[in-house]
Amino acid sequence: MTTESGAGYDIDEMIQQDVNHLWHHLMQHKVFETSEPTIIVEGRGMIVKDIRGREYLDAVSGGVWSVVVGYGRESIAACVAEQLVRMPYYAGIAGNIPTIQLARKLVDLLPHLNRAYFSNSGSEANEKAFKLIRQSAHLTGTGKYKILYRDRDYHGTTFAALSATGQQERRVDYEPLVDGFVEFPHACCYRCAFGKEYPGCDIDCARVVEEIIQREGPETVGGIIVEPVTAGGGIIPPVPEYYPILQDICKRYGVLMIMDEVVCGFGRTGKMFGFEHYDVEPDMVTLAKGLASSYMPISATVVSEEVFNVFVNDPGDRMSFFRDISTFGGCAAGSAAALETIRIIEDENLVENSRIRGDYLFERLQELRDFAVVGDIRGKGLFAGIEIVEDRKTKTPADERLFGELIAAIREKGVLVGRTNRSIPGLNNTINLAPALIVTKDEIDRIVSAIRHALEKVSR
Repeated sequence: MTTESGAGYDIDEMIQQDVNHLWHHLMQHKVFETSEPTIIVEGRGMIVKDIRGREYLDAVSGGVWSVVVGYGRESIAACVAEQLVRMPYYAGIAGNIPTIQLARKLVDLLPHLNRAYFSNSGSEANEKAFKLIRQSAHLTGTGKYKILYRDRDYHGTTFAALSATGQQERRVDYEPLVDGFVEFPHACCYRCAFGKEYPGCDIDCARVVEEIIQREGPETVGGIIVEPVTAGGGIIPPVPEYYPILQDICKRYGVLMIMDEVVCGFGRTGKMFGFEHYDVEPDMVTLAKGLASSYMPISATVVSEEVFNVFVNDPGDRMSFFRDISTFGGCAAGSAAALETIRIIEDENLVENSRIRGDYLFERLQELRDFAVVGDIRGKGLFAGIEIVEDRKTKTPADERLFGELIAAIREKGVLVGRTNRSIPGLNNTINLAPALIVTKDEIDRIVSAIRHALEKVSR
């Protein structure tokens, strides 16, 4: 018997219960016939500890880029506990104090927007945005129901969100998906969809959207959704001219722009929101992950007053309000956690730390270009992608066996990184880095050192 001191459980029994009963996310459980599942039991700052007592530096903020203020924040736990005792929940048909305060805080941070609708996850936040566009098309009589989405972007696991996701392997076996979602090309300069090179390309990846709107019929296209920096599709920041061109097209054709800030929001890219790197003002912004640093589940769809006003009508018209509800959008403790997370981000100047440490991270990552398998290094702030290739000249992507060995070798050095996985056919070859915004120079050095060790090992 192996017992964790003071924890009240037997380690071997807990592992067996995991294997027997827990359905992990994104995992082929056949592997647990010969290996143990990872069970994380404790976190403090940037460090997490597994059930066997092994410690790791977490370079992906909880595995999905969301624990932005680090682990062990007692003040967030205290705010949540206090709110749970005072008033844990009431359905979103009524307000509660922390939710009202959070709505006001979000519109202060997003001054061109004015209304916040709360729900439970990033997928759900995007679903709300899609529903707003669809219902608006009916209420206004425009019929503009189609929504454009970008190749390689990810917007969620629910059916409409998946239908708007440009990662083909995530969609396989779930067809038929929802009608009315139309793809346009990605914005990755390293693998330009038009075979051109920036800056002599005329930013065709943005301009092509006008051609697609015309092809689909301008009278049918009501919205477009993009991540400010493509996240799970390979950490791809568009060039500076991209979003102003895209917004100009949207305005000319009456297309609402949804900026999916689920990953990039709250400091990840070195600004509070990813779109702030660009001269653009979206009509809707969706938020989750970093909103409460994943201490509680909460998301938000924040919209302009113009979007909101479509749903303000005579009460006698019983079908003219936004007929939607999210049960856990009424969880007051989630809003309390979000308010405290934002306070920490602001009081500890973590957005600026993300910018400064991000600059240092990219400076250190450039040293890895010495390895022939490093094809591209890209990102913004504390959000970096390293694309691994077999041949730098041809840009042939590394095969998944080699890539898996690389990730395992980094883990051997006590560092957890992310990876593109079962997303884009033939292009699941990017190492993802997204450390918490509290990361230090020494911790960045450790992350880069672990990656260097792994590259040396697989390059022999």
